Amino acid sequence: MAEPRLVEDYHPATADLRKIADPIVFWDETLRDGEQTPGVHFSPEEKLRVATLLSDIGISVVNAGIPVVSEEEARAVRLLAAAGLRAKILAAARTVPADIDAVIKSGATHIAIFVAASQVHLRYKLRMTQDEVRAASLKSVRQAKDAGLHVAFVTEDTVRAPFDFVERLYREVQEAGADRLVVADTVGIMTPLTFRWYLTEFQRRVRPKDLSVHCHNDFGLAAANTLTAIECGVRAPHVCVNGLGERAGNASLEEVVVELEALYGVRTGIRTERLTELSRLVEELSGVPVAANKALVGYNAFSHEAGIHTHGILANTLTYEPLQPETVGQHRHMILGKHTGKAAVVEKLKERGLTAPDPLLLELLQRIKTETEARSKDDLRRFLEEYRHLFERPGLSDEEFWAMVDAVGIGTVAS
Repeated sequence: MAEPRLVEDYHPATADLRKIADPIVFWDETLRDGEQTPGVHFSPEEKLRVATLLSDIGISVVNAGIPVVSEEEARAVRLLAAAGLRAKILAAARTVPADIDAVIKSGATHIAIFVAASQVHLRYKLRMTQDEVRAASLKSVRQAKDAGLHVAFVTEDTVRAPFDFVERLYREVQEAGADRLVVADTVGIMTPLTFRWYLTEFQRRVRPKDLSVHCHNDFGLAAANTLTAIECGVRAPHVCVNGLGERAGNASLEEVVVELEALYGVRTGIRTERLTELSRLVEELSGVPVAANKALVGYNAFSHEAGIHTHGILANTLTYEPLQPETVGQHRHMILGKHTGKAAVVEKLKERGLTAPDPLLLELLQRIKTETEARSKDDLRRFLEEYRHLFERPGLSDEEFWAMVDAVGIGTVAS
């Protein structure tokens, strides 16, 4: 097999690398936004396992959760904060004094203070005016800074809020002491071109000391938009393992990291060879299966069946693979099936030191094709039906909910 060359030999980065921050501060949201994936729950001990591996591979900031949510959530943040990890442990809070106090008591060194910014959120969710949001934000930032915390200020739905309001709010919270400003594309409506314009204008108007982005994947653009932000000089991109998160999820950690490494030639400091290990751990603990065709860490990401593909791979892996599977802790698989060609069979026989003349190879190849085409799809259909049922209605079933209603006696209270 010919020695493959690096992907950069074929695909030089075209972005202006002078604008890319050094170092990039990867801010992982798996244990907060990732846990908000419908039906997902991590115990404090499970959060520690994930955070430890995130820290070990080089992630800079780990959002442990929102400690005011529950005592178990608060215990999880305390557990991570006391674990002595290299990653900075961050906890999130609304612009509410009790939320800030909960983070202070948790032992986390970093806080993300969040509030909604768009008109639809202010009118229908918060029922607050812009002035009320500004006042609550400034008070919260000062409270956290007085406690000695590193403060990131986040607005939900930043990109759909009036720009004049965004500019004023972010300028004021930065003057009040916010260390890092976070722009959020909460419903994933940005495209790389529009996001580039938005972030350029935001930086021109606000002049942030340290800028971060939080991109959602509703239209499948979270990773692309995050890369665009990094090209614009954003220092702290938010990422989630396996692209977990609300609805369609967030920018995928493994995709953003490896795209920077392989396509831009940026050394991230992340131990990419452990990304598949991390992906499998989060898959196991979250209960959300990784799609077979998921980029880089999917089970088929480095699998080949078609004859023309396997023939090319056997000659030089770069014919149909942009990078070596070991780069992300994966392995290459040659799948024997309907589309298999003779080259794959010859290679498979080598595992036992066997060779065969063409007539026998062709007979074996025909048997492989006939067998795989004849297999029943009933087992696959049953699996898909169970999978769909599980994720169509995650969380409590209606029966469980109404049993709880009866248990607390709501039905016996007069209306």
